Amino acid sequence: MTSRRSRARLTKTRHATAQGTNHASSFASHPYTLAGLVAMGALATSALVNRYLTNKAERENPPAGKILQMDGVRLHYVERGEGEPLVLLHGNGSLIEDFETSGLIDLAARSYRVIVFDRPGFGHSERPRSTIWTAEAQADLLYQALRQIGVQRATVFGHSWGASVAVALALKYEPMVKALVLASGYYYPTVRADVVALSGPAVPVLGDVVRHTISPLLGRLMWPVLMRKIFGPAGVPQKFESFPSEMTMRPSQIRASAAESALMIPGAFAVREGYGDLKMPVVIIAGEDDRLIDINDQSAQLHRHIAHSTFHSVPGTGHMVHQTATKRVMAAIDEAAGATRRSASNQIRPLAA
Repeated sequence: MTSRRSRARLTKTRHATAQGTNHASSFASHPYTLAGLVAMGALATSALVNRYLTNKAERENPPAGKILQMDGVRLHYVERGEGEPLVLLHGNGSLIEDFETSGLIDLAARSYRVIVFDRPGFGHSERPRSTIWTAEAQADLLYQALRQIGVQRATVFGHSWGASVAVALALKYEPMVKALVLASGYYYPTVRADVVALSGPAVPVLGDVVRHTISPLLGRLMWPVLMRKIFGPAGVPQKFESFPSEMTMRPSQIRASAAESALMIPGAFAVREGYGDLKMPVVIIAGEDDRLIDINDQSAQLHRHIAHSTFHSVPGTGHMVHQTATKRVMAAIDEAAGATRRSASNQIRPLAA
């Protein structure tokens, strides 16, 4: 009896060993299958990690302002100060905290009613896929939002991609915009190889996979390099250390940023003939050593096309001019708002006897 049982156990053991050997042999003979399974596991793990970090970032950085619901779109904004309305629009990949950390909000709030939006898809504002969020589409949304909070006319400041939205708002809703201040903007189409690479996460399906898995990890690795480039030649100021970089690594914001990269050149094509139609005071400011955008091809050319504009090139400063030359930017805002007031004063000057 014992002998038979021993032989049965031995047979089962040999059979299990053979099966294991066969499975191992099967994977060895199909290395691509094994590699695919490993890759899928790595992607799934990274997606879980990124989801955890996204939730953590949003818990640690809750909305600091108020929420509007515009046509089903959640729009987050911060309002501070009293006086003439001043609207601040941030650049691609950024959020309200960019202006907060720069000190521009506090500086401007001494004289203005400052209104700062998280543009669609950034910060705590939504970006529904049912809309292609061109600069004009964003201008439509912001116009409605400003009307809803009681703003009839405002000076509008836009940085980088936000400058494109500011221009679209001024062209389509001229009575709303008293004056424009455009900083580090991209106004004319050029060949940009980097745009193709940065647009990938906006592609449906494949882009969705990338932005939930690989893009946030690459973003964290590249963050120091990117900061040196956009701030250079100036260093990254200490005040920027409180900027919530993890909010920019969320898959939703990566998609918004990628979509705006894809729209950058077509947007410049679409509006390049309309700059001459701007009638309000326009003040243009840019860092002389901007490493992202050639200011001679962009800001300086825009100044030539808008006869009544003024242009300030700030030496020793790069793309983030509002961070590294905050007082110069504040002076540009005061200049634009002051030009509007002087124009209005001239219009009501009594006739000579």
